[in-house]
Amino acid sequence: MSTFFRAVGKVSEAMQWVAGVTLCVMMAVTFADVIGRALGHPVVGAYEIISFLGAIVVGFAIPYTSKLNGHIYVDFLINRFKGKRRDVMNVTTRIMGMVLFFLMGFFFLSMARDLYIKGEVSTTLRLPFYPIAAGLGVCCFVEILILVSSVVRIYGGRHE
Repeated sequence: MSTFFRAVGKVSEAMQWVAGVTLCVMMAVTFADVIGRALGHPVVGAYEIISFLGAIVVGFAIPYTSKLNGHIYVDFLINRFKGKRRDVMNVTTRIMGMVLFFLMGFFFLSMARDLYIKGEVSTTLRLPFYPIAAGLGVCCFVEILILVSSVVRIYGGRHE
């Protein structure tokens, strides 16, 4: 089981690096666009590029953030429970998350397929939409693996 934990951790860490590098590229494009506008030569398609990159940053950062329990966590109710009740609540919310991310992943991949078949592209730069939708679908399925590993850790007595 520790091999599973390590593999899922490595995948989420790699995805976090992709998100970080993508965020740096977003900042560079924004900076170049602002300077370019001041000089009368804005970056063509900057809005499209930033939109695409923003989706990548958010999607690829979710699994690692979830692995670290870095999401906003409303614990005023859960902290009132002790021991097994708290574990049941934590497992229940993670199972609900698995269902949600499965549905999102399925629909993102379905959307990617439709966008690919229809040949949908962005207006200015003619960038295809389907790789972004497919990437977000993959991110959702990696998030499911993170949630599964979290449930296994809770039932194994190794809390995060």
